[in-house]
Amino acid sequence: MRPDGDKRTAGPETGSRAGRGPSTHRRHGSAWAVLLSALAAVVAGMVLPHGLLLAAGLVLAGVGVSLFDAPPAPRRGRPRTP
Repeated sequence: MRPDGDKRTAGPETGSRAGRGPSTHRRHGSAWAVLLSALAAVVAGMVLPHGLLLAAGLVLAGVGVSLFDAPPAPRRGRPRTP
């Protein structure tokens, strides 16, 4: 809260993307394309009673959703010795 009692945010640097540069923003074009093809396969599998096409659409949907996930952060520190 600001000293004058105003509850507005202090500025644009307080948003959810504060501190992020353009290099940390990933584009998800391929993930959307996989999800769109998965939706088409699921719908086609339901319209044409074909279980394999429906199952392939569900698997593609899982792959597409996993493409939205951020890559794991690199491990820092000493490497573990066996």
